[in-house]
Amino acid sequence: MLALLFPGQGSQEVGMGRDAYEASPAAREIFEAADGALGFPLSRLCFEGPEDELWRTENQQPAILATSIALLRALEENGPIAPAFVAGHSLGEYSALVASGAVSFGDALRLVHARGRFMQEAVPEGRGAMAAVIGVTCTQVEECCRAAAAETGQVVSPANYNAPPQTVIAGDAAAVERACARAREEGAKRTVPLSVSAPFHCALMAPAAEKLSPEISGIRFADPDPPVVTNVEAVPNRDGSRIAALLERQVTAPVRFVEMVQDLSERGVTRVLEVGPGRVLTGLVRRIDAEIERKNCSTFGEVEEASVFAVGRDPEK
Repeated sequence: MLALLFPGQGSQEVGMGRDAYEASPAAREIFEAADGALGFPLSRLCFEGPEDELWRTENQQPAILATSIALLRALEENGPIAPAFVAGHSLGEYSALVASGAVSFGDALRLVHARGRFMQEAVPEGRGAMAAVIGVTCTQVEECCRAAAAETGQVVSPANYNAPPQTVIAGDAAAVERACARAREEGAKRTVPLSVSAPFHCALMAPAAEKLSPEISGIRFADPDPPVVTNVEAVPNRDGSRIAALLERQVTAPVRFVEMVQDLSERGVTRVLEVGPGRVLTGLVRRIDAEIERKNCSTFGEVEEASVFAVGRDPEK
């Protein structure tokens, strides 16, 4: 049984999607639609940069979404794909919703462009921080965050449950630093500050969620088919009427990726195909459940092998 996974922020790089644009009419159509929907050449930003503009959250989010869906459409040109489930990491959930038919590409693109802007504006530059805590359990990380928040009177909490030995935390910079110090005292192998523009998936993002709410409520969502395993609940959602509330909650809630992968496995998923720039998610899946087969489709050159993998054929036959 197959599931498709879609990446979130941090997977971008200048040049992403260019080979798909040049080789696949369906991928080219996606990039041209993105340029038209946003009113500026997003495709050129993906293909040529400059890097500092691509890294801006309001550009990064639609750029990754467009590249992911362009690669998906290129895959579909190569043959039908029938995943049992789809899922994405943070921003990637919007790609999953497009893949499931729950929302149009144009609507998703406009939403993530606004989402990125609202998230960037939510916290003054320099106030927030994120860090990866490696080598202790998520329960220990949660306790370190609770203690640091109590000591500092500031916000810090888990933002991404990425793998059993890796949890990303977010919040006020001083509280994040204190939580990291506590985690090292508890035996963490490393705590790694992340180069991000804002502290995502924590209570400091509440202003962004508030601004995004009316944007989301203006979208008509269909029932996802296949169902989308959501970041907030870590179980499949089949009900289009629930999507708006889940997306609003997602802005401040942690990404429960470990539970998402475990749920897919428990439902019989044996193969996952990561569609979009980068290879982060397949690496995390390996650390969560090494029994699940994994493959990437991050360039057009990987489309043929990914297509074979998606339908479960032996590449040698």
